[in-house]
Amino acid sequence: MPIYRLGSRGTEVMKLQAVLKKIGYDPGPIDGIFGSQTKSAVSTFQRNNGLTPDGIIGAVTYGVLEKFILGYDTYTIRPGDTLYNIARNHYTQVNKIIAANPGINPNNLTPGTTITVPYGINVVDTNIDYTYDILEKDLRGLKARYPFITIGSAGTSVLGGQLYYVRLGTGPNQVFYNGSHHSLEWITTPVLTKFIENFSKAYVDGTNIRGYDVRDIWNRSSIYIMPMVNPDGIDLVLNGLSRTNPYYNDLIRWNNGSTNFSTNWQANNHGVDLNHNYNALWNLSKEAEAQYGVFGPGPTRYSGPSPESEPETKAVVNFTRSHNFRLVLAYHSQGEVIFWQFSNLTPPESLAIGNQFSNVSGYDLAETTGITSYSGYKDWFIQDFGRPGFTIEVGRGTNPLPISQFDEIYNDNEELLLLASII
Repeated sequence: MPIYRLGSRGTEVMKLQAVLKKIGYDPGPIDGIFGSQTKSAVSTFQRNNGLTPDGIIGAVTYGVLEKFILGYDTYTIRPGDTLYNIARNHYTQVNKIIAANPGINPNNLTPGTTITVPYGINVVDTNIDYTYDILEKDLRGLKARYPFITIGSAGTSVLGGQLYYVRLGTGPNQVFYNGSHHSLEWITTPVLTKFIENFSKAYVDGTNIRGYDVRDIWNRSSIYIMPMVNPDGIDLVLNGLSRTNPYYNDLIRWNNGSTNFSTNWQANNHGVDLNHNYNALWNLSKEAEAQYGVFGPGPTRYSGPSPESEPETKAVVNFTRSHNFRLVLAYHSQGEVIFWQFSNLTPPESLAIGNQFSNVSGYDLAETTGITSYSGYKDWFIQDFGRPGFTIEVGRGTNPLPISQFDEIYNDNEELLLLASII
């Protein structure tokens, strides 16, 4: 594993800073720069955990920190243990331990049995640049804490990244939310993963969210969430182009000779705009490319050589076809608007549903224009299934939106995500 020390930079450093701060060690700004204050926080953490206080995160220190990254520890029951004492020693609650260990009998703990003990901290950090690696760790932590959620993969990206999905609920009413078709719009991924965490926590605690009975929704609906449709593109935006990328030279050419993908790259690792790769008036999207200066693979708007040419698009299409979704939400940024129409195929009920989404989010209903009117996911869903599909454009500004907008975006969208599961 990499070693993180004074001078190290990157998204993983940002995640480590966020975790240190969350557990009471102030690393300074959460900026992905391993400076002197971060070194001091690491040294104090090491000292308090019986490690050599050298201020360097190597394999041993990372192994201890990783428990806090994942949000849980394992514990082997000893004679005389009670769940109350175990919870107190791990700064957590008994009901969280019970939720993480289905079938455990609090009144008859068996010595020698290893259990999962969730810490009294959240898993999903919402003050960091949110990469594919962070998503994987968060899903691992959420599954350990909430084993009743279903996590699977709908397929893989060009470079083999998993297109993870999460299922919340067991009811017959199926809905589907996805995020990050466009790599600059990665902020939509933590919006969806934080919703997964908050929904799961409320289910365990038996509490409502914004007046919605989460356990009732769980029994009525099945919410399928794919937080990151374009992991390769997000990696290009947040971590940069790696020399090991098999498309290294192609990507530089497609990016107009630049190795900087952080401000303009929306596409996947083939230079295809995934939200122009669905078979819904795809030919019109292709015909319009020249008007936008698009003549092949590149940062945005290239529809691909054919509809569903990309593994990510095929995976989302096949996943959708294998379910009976009542409606779908595709999360994008930015503009604080909701797109709800496609050609002359929009279901009559879409306007009424869209108005309710508008009311709870404060976002305006809007119509697409030009090339954005064709070959998107919600367009294809409306066309092929005749059911409501919506593109939700969160936040305002220039993509990529700063993570500082997260709280406002999430606040605007949490009720919309709940309402969509039962409307």
